[in-house]
Amino acid sequence: MKWWQKLKHNPLAKFGAVLLLIFYTVALFADFVAPYDPYDSQLNGSLLPPTQIHLTAPDGRFIGPHVYPTTQGPVDANTGDRKVIIDSQKPSPLVLFVKGSPYKFLGILPLDTHLFGTRGEAQINILGTDEQARDQFTRLVHGSRISLSIGLVGIAISFPLGLLIGGISGYFGSWIDSILMRFVEVLMTIPGLYLLVALAAIMPPGLTSAQRFILIVIITSFISWTGLARVIRGQVLSIKEREFVQAARGMGANPLYIIVRHVLPQTATYVIISATLSVPSFIVAESVLSLIGLGIQQPDPSWGNLLSLSTNASILVLQPWLVWPPAILIILTVLAFNLLGDGLRDALDPRSAQRN
Repeated sequence: MKWWQKLKHNPLAKFGAVLLLIFYTVALFADFVAPYDPYDSQLNGSLLPPTQIHLTAPDGRFIGPHVYPTTQGPVDANTGDRKVIIDSQKPSPLVLFVKGSPYKFLGILPLDTHLFGTRGEAQINILGTDEQARDQFTRLVHGSRISLSIGLVGIAISFPLGLLIGGISGYFGSWIDSILMRFVEVLMTIPGLYLLVALAAIMPPGLTSAQRFILIVIITSFISWTGLARVIRGQVLSIKEREFVQAARGMGANPLYIIVRHVLPQTATYVIISATLSVPSFIVAESVLSLIGLGIQQPDPSWGNLLSLSTNASILVLQPWLVWPPAILIILTVLAFNLLGDGLRDALDPRSAQRN
């Protein structure tokens, strides 16, 4: 398979693929990777900075990686800073595969073992805690499930629709083509982001995050298939004149069968590339809606609503560790999909193969 060899020799595509593999693996095993429950609050632990890991005791003795119990003191009335109180008399060693909050592994097997944690009173907050004293790293890991899955679910809905509409339009032509393409053009004139905001704003206030997630996916999918349909239509106009399609038609095959079985598979190269490049748009749409408070709502985590803390100027200045991680993860995910999509385009594009 020449395309696979070309893809393996593309360092940027490999980087994107490895990064996505890591992200989706962490999201799949979020309960195991995250050390705590994403909804649990720590006592006197609001807005703690990232926990400092120590290797030596206060007297200089090496005792291995450990952390100390940390709480927040009173707020300074002049600066707005909070004093961090560290109890250096109670070291808690860092350990792998530690017992913690119970969960169902992969939603099936009851477990209470986490990848890492502490043994003792102290808790480790790699990225600090939020205003509700919840571990930010844990919420970031669990939030990846929504932010990463919305793109896959979105293309699973929008791409079959775009393929079918584009295939029918290109194959039958005539008045069917005219009606379907005019409908597509009308949908393409609708500004996607404004439609998302308008529809999200009129959602009933009592919706759960799962219901909001489904609605966001449906809305984004409804406005995302039109561009694909136009391109598929153009390809089908050419493919339907080929000999194997004419032979199937001459044998009396059903038109819908010909479209699904013979015509649309010929567009697979473009569809694979387009799907890879389209996933980031779904992720960004969810992030934007959650950022402005119209998407996934607290206390359920997603990268978008974790990023909404950036609208609080004091947090942006005094607790930047709450803002940068979700922003960086969104950027890296979008970048990884684009790098992988570009690599697939170079590997699968027949014109690229001819040039080489």
